[in-house]
Amino acid sequence: MGMMDNIKQAMQMRARAKKLEAEVKKITAEYANGGISVTARGDMTIEKIAIAPEAYEEVLKGKPARFETMLFNVVNGALNKAREAMQRHMMEQMKEEGGMSGLFGR
Repeated sequence: MGMMDNIKQAMQMRARAKKLEAEVKKITAEYANGGISVTARGDMTIEKIAIAPEAYEEVLKGKPARFETMLFNVVNGALNKAREAMQRHMMEQMKEEGGMSGLFGR
């Protein structure tokens, strides 16, 4: 394989990676518990946090640590669901493109 072929292949890989990165950002997963709802994206960022008034009751009862634990668990739950959705998407892409060799242009 010549140098130009290597450059062409690298450019194709870069284009595929950018496309995949954009697709991953579109993946979302929501997790809710105890009046707290979190939406996470496939790129492991948080898109939205919604807290219902009843979730604040723990803080008003003098138990802020309980509220923090609930928030922590819901955020991690949303991130785990987003990670699983992203992994499923990656597996589907690999199948569609012929496995690892298809994904990376070979």
